[in-house]
Amino acid sequence: MSLAELQEESHDVGLERFTASDYRPGLVTHIVLFAYAPTTTEEQKSEVARRFHSLAESRRNGAPYIVSITSGAQISGEVAPGGYESGFVVTFESLGDRNFYVGEPVVTDSAYFDAVHHEFKSFVGPLLREGPEGVLVFDFVA
Repeated sequence: MSLAELQEESHDVGLERFTASDYRPGLVTHIVLFAYAPTTTEEQKSEVARRFHSLAESRRNGAPYIVSITSGAQISGEVAPGGYESGFVVTFESLGDRNFYVGEPVVTDSAYFDAVHHEFKSFVGPLLREGPEGVLVFDFVA
């Protein structure tokens, strides 16, 4: 789905419904790959991983809403262009939970997205390669 299609869907159903935990239930896998800027140190990369994993403790209405987060360094011999070094897999129980987590640019009203994840994105952004090559995101429902 494109960003425009997601934004249209959120407009059609309303943000409260679009980000509700019971909106379009089913396991959602959210894959994130990072390509770091040449100046990013190993210590900074470790801090990125630590902070990313701490997102699993994020709460929504007092309860965790992220099923799991796993990660690792790139080790494949089938290296695609892009130079992605770290991969993270986040699992949600619904598209509503994924929508709440992602926030901007899909959900722009801060009342309907995870402020902790939003803060993490602000932290990690300057450590990644500039432009769209710094991060690759791919979501699917199995």
